[in-house]
Amino acid sequence: MTTGTAFWFASRATGVISLILFSLVAIMGILINRQGRLPGLPRFAVTGLHRNLSLLTVAFLGTHIVTAIVDGYAHIPWLSTIVPFSSGYERFWIGLGTVAVDLIAAVIITSLLRDRLRPALWRAVHWLSYASYPIVVIHSLGAYKDLRSGWLLALTMATVFAVVTAIGYRVLSASSTVPRPGRVPEQLVRADQIRAYETRARKAGSLR
Repeated sequence: MTTGTAFWFASRATGVISLILFSLVAIMGILINRQGRLPGLPRFAVTGLHRNLSLLTVAFLGTHIVTAIVDGYAHIPWLSTIVPFSSGYERFWIGLGTVAVDLIAAVIITSLLRDRLRPALWRAVHWLSYASYPIVVIHSLGAYKDLRSGWLLALTMATVFAVVTAIGYRVLSASSTVPRPGRVPEQLVRADQIRAYETRARKAGSLR
C-alpha cells in the first residue's frame, strides 16, 4: 500500500463495514416489536444498542464518503455527496449512493426533531431507512467490482440473506398473532371464562 492508494483501500474497507453495520441496523429495526423490545433484551438495552449501532454506521459511512472524494483516482466532486447523479465518475452507481445518503440524512434529521414532529410524519420518514437498504446494496455491487466476486460477494449476499430472513420472521410472527378486529371478542371470551371460574370457586367455598 502506498500513499496514493491508501484512500482507495480506506474507501472500500469503510464501505464494506458500513454495509455490514447498516444490515445490522436494518435487522434490528425489522425485529423490534411495537413495545420496542427484542427477545431476551429489555427496552432500554434495545434502544441503546440500536442507537449506538446507528451512530457507528454513520461514522463509517462518513469516513467512506470522505476517503472516496479525497482519493485522486475517482475524481468525485463534493457536490455529489448531496446531489444525486452529478458525478462524472460512475454517475449512476455513485448517484444511487447519494440517494441512500440523502434518505439516511432525512431519517437522522427527523429523529433529532422527533419531539417537534407529528408521530405519523416521523414514522413515514423513518420508513425511508428500509427503502435505502436495497439502494445501498445495489450501489455497492455496481460501484465496486471488488464485491462482485470472491469472499466479498459472499459476505454481501450473507448480509442480504440475513435481512430477508429477518423480514420473513417478522411477517410470520405478525401473521401468527390475533388480528386486531378479533382481539376484542377474544378478550370478552376470556373475561367470561374468568367470571365463570370465579363463580364456581365461590359456590365451592359456600358449600364448605
